Amino acid sequence: MVVIQNSIHDSSVNEYDLSNTLQKALKELGKGESELLIRLVNKTEIQNLNKIYRHQDKPTNVLSFPSDLPIEINEALLGDVVICTQVILRESIEQHKSFNDHLTHMAIHGMLHLLGYDHIDTKDAQQMESLEIKILAKIGINNPY
Repeated sequence: MVVIQNSIHDSSVNEYDLSNTLQKALKELGKGESELLIRLVNKTEIQNLNKIYRHQDKPTNVLSFPSDLPIEINEALLGDVVICTQVILRESIEQHKSFNDHLTHMAIHGMLHLLGYDHIDTKDAQQMESLEIKILAKIGINNPY
């Protein structure tokens, strides 16, 4: 189950479509029973989170916070993905992408982080990007890289 928490009441986001798209991606990854929260925030909130958790005092597009439930609690709770739609909009303009495509890409990117994927080294980055491209292609979004 994917829950969208639109804390900034951003009307440019089609929450229903985003939720359905992410649920399909979870099923594709064999995680269809998992729970995922997508929280849409403003620049101030994401900058504060980025400063506290990544020690970078600047806004960013997406942050992922994995669930910290103990293994003994049998819940398929992936965690939270926090997205700043203001940054997504700016990036989509700069990169000549549609807002919705870029938002979907960043939500999937954040979701993959919750599933253990990363892009710290080149090999891991290639693996994560390939999976993103595959998932995005299945939902009709061109290669973002």
